[in-house]
Amino acid sequence: MNGKALPLEFRVTKAAAPVRHSVTESIRNSIALGYFTAGQRITERDLCEMTGVSRTAVREALRQLESEGLVQVVPHRGPIVAVLTPEQAEGIYQVRIELEGLACELFTRNATDADIAALKASFEVLKGIGNMTDPLERLTAKNAFYESLIFGAHNEALGHTLSALNARVMVLRATSLAAPGRTAESLLELAELVDHLAARRGKEARKLAARHVMNAGKVAIGILKKRLAEEAAEG
Repeated sequence: MNGKALPLEFRVTKAAAPVRHSVTESIRNSIALGYFTAGQRITERDLCEMTGVSRTAVREALRQLESEGLVQVVPHRGPIVAVLTPEQAEGIYQVRIELEGLACELFTRNATDADIAALKASFEVLKGIGNMTDPLERLTAKNAFYESLIFGAHNEALGHTLSALNARVMVLRATSLAAPGRTAESLLELAELVDHLAARRGKEARKLAARHVMNAGKVAIGILKKRLAEEAAEG
């Protein structure tokens, strides 16, 4: 496993949730945070050791991650981390702009007072992201904020559609957050967005959401292009 020590943060707590869900989430997080990198082969043995679960549970998780586009099974080689190209990333961000903009507009129409309170609470946690040293904690806080937003939109079809994109969005989210200065910019953008969502200003919230996703996309796609150029130079 490239000589890396096994990370304890990806160990599965079996009682916390159904094992399959927990294992899938654990491996998904390890990919999003770059513990397993694009194109890298991942063995069932390593994943069993990392998560502390059986091969059966790991195989089920890998099938799910393959359907999400995070893992690719290569003949005679086994599962590898799927490579996300800048072109694919650009397509994902184009879809995110429309879907998350719609989610924000629907939130302003459909959210209950409890939903707004939950969104504000999740943003308060997210505001501490700059002081979080654990990358997994940072990513979890960002994901929790978006979960509150999508839940408050109260549109099942939209929620399912965004969930289908979620795995690759997580990888891109972790990529953009790793860029110097992007975290502070992101928080300023989201603070303004939360104000409009809480005040139920739908059109303004939709525009801000689109701007936020567009800015994140520029950063993440730039990083992906730089990595490709570096790999090409090394090769």
